[in-house]
Amino acid sequence: MSDAFEQAKRASLAQVLFKTARLVNEEGISRLRQVSGHDNLRVAHTALFPHIDLEGTRLTELARRVGITKQAVGQLVDELEQMGALERVKDPSDGRAKLIRFSTEGRQGLLAGLVVLGSIESELAVALGRERVHRLHEDLLALLDHLESQDVVQG
Repeated sequence: MSDAFEQAKRASLAQVLFKTARLVNEEGISRLRQVSGHDNLRVAHTALFPHIDLEGTRLTELARRVGITKQAVGQLVDELEQMGALERVKDPSDGRAKLIRFSTEGRQGLLAGLVVLGSIESELAVALGRERVHRLHEDLLALLDHLESQDVVQG
C-alpha cells in the first residue's frame, strides 16, 4: 500500500512541484542563515516574499495572495519588521492604509537570497545538466504565465 501511495504522489505534477519547492526553499534558508546570521528566518517568512510588490502591498492583499488569514500574515510581517526585512509605510493612494514593503536591508537580503538560490541552481545544473535545468526553468515560467493569466494564481 505505501509503495502505491508513494507512486501516486510521484505521479502528481503538483505534488512533485510542492515537494521540490519546499526542499529548495529549505536549503536556501539554511544557507542564507549561515551567511546572514539571521537564525530566526523561517519557511513561513519566505512564503511572503514573492507576493510583496516592490512599491508595497496592503496586508489584506498580501493575505489573499498567500492564502492565509490577515492575522497570520500580520504576525509574519511583525516578525519580519522586527528583523529589519520589512517596513510599513503610508499608502499614497489612501493615507489611512499602510503598505508592506521591503526595507533597504530587506531588499539587500532578498538580493543575497537570490545569490544563494543561484548557487543552488548552479549545483542543480551540474547534477542534472545545464540544458535540462534551462528547459525546466522555461517550462515553469510558461506554467506560471498560464496560471497567472487564468487568475488561478495571484501575485
